[in-house]
Amino acid sequence: MGDWGFLSKLLDKVQSHSTVIGKIWMSVLFIFRILVLGAGAESVWGDEQSNLVCNTLQPGCENVCYDWKFPISHIRFWVMQIIFVSTPTLLYLGHAIHVIHQENKLRERIKQQHENRMLKAPKYTDDQGHVKIKGDLLASYLTQLFFKLFLELAFIIGQYYLYGFIMVPEFACSKSPCPHTVECFMSRPTEKTIFIIFMLVVACVSLLLNVIEVFYLLCSKVRCRSGKRQMRNITSVKNPASLTSSWQPKLEAEEQNKINMEFESHTSSRSGAKEDKQLLENH
Repeated sequence: MGDWGFLSKLLDKVQSHSTVIGKIWMSVLFIFRILVLGAGAESVWGDEQSNLVCNTLQPGCENVCYDWKFPISHIRFWVMQIIFVSTPTLLYLGHAIHVIHQENKLRERIKQQHENRMLKAPKYTDDQGHVKIKGDLLASYLTQLFFKLFLELAFIIGQYYLYGFIMVPEFACSKSPCPHTVECFMSRPTEKTIFIIFMLVVACVSLLLNVIEVFYLLCSKVRCRSGKRQMRNITSVKNPASLTSSWQPKLEAEEQNKINMEFESHTSSRSGAKEDKQLLENH
């Protein structure tokens, strides 16, 4: 496990800059892939070439048959899979660290220049340094998820086409320098098949977690936008002053004209009543 220490430290930093589902994916990677690969799988496959037996005494025949049947060892294949699948996450980590560094510098400038109101507030981090996955960070996070999906699926398909998902206990080989078609026998095929199926299931679980995380982020983004639209509609109904300024003078002028017309009609009716009263008194 010492060889995985550096990668584990880097991936551990990503947990504070990812979603809940991303943290679960990281735990699956640490426990069920790196730990199992380092603790059990290496010892199971340690003797796969030395204990390969072919029914021939021709020198070099066993080595050629093993290379033909397994162009790359299962252990090295899974190591490559873990490294390639983790690379997009590490690239996102670099982007997140860059954003945090830039916004920390912005906070220092805001503290030094209290009177300068032209500086924008930090967008992606809070005062505690926690990252908010939105904007450019959201695009970067989704991009690395799509790359992980593609790489995970590519390695699963590649494993199937290279040597399938079951360790065959024996196979026929007719490669040179074998004098004729010989039968070769693998050591511990059942135990190796169990590890192959286990690593396949873990890869499928990781693939499923990536798909769930993509839908989770997209649904959260859509829900956030719909919430903002509802807030805007509520604000416009409760605050009629949000009408454009070009319409406000027209409305005020119309209301003032109505008030003037009502006042004039009221005064004219009162003056008419006074004249009728004076005529009656004269008569």
